[in-house]
Amino acid sequence: QLQLVESGGGLVQPGGSLRLSCAVSRFTLDSYAIGWFRQAPGKEREGVSCISSSGAGTKYVDSVKGRFTISKDNAKNTVYLQMNSLKPEDTAVYYCAAERSPGYVCSTESYAMDYWGKGTLVTVSS
Repeated sequence: QLQLVESGGGLVQPGGSLRLSCAVSRFTLDSYAIGWFRQAPGKEREGVSCISSSGAGTKYVDSVKGRFTISKDNAKNTVYLQMNSLKPEDTAVYYCAAERSPGYVCSTESYAMDYWGKGTLVTVSS
């Protein structure tokens, strides 16, 4: 069974930064695109960002463009989400998910994902 484990969440003040990690096991990142999703209390889950298996393709939802950066380290089997200039509206449980999709494209649609992590909570509050 493929596994994804998120870490790096926590409490941060508005304007602060956090780096989330998604460690994957039992598969390699060169065959899977990885997406980051979030779900705030009382809201539907939304796609935040994704990175293709090649690493050449990335996407961001408009609300995080210029503030969040997705990257990966194939040697460490880990995908990162660097989040800067955090806002209270970024508060949510953040999930990473894997889509079997070799190539240069990735998706931020939940239905496209094959495997999910259990999430890490990010709280942005003063």
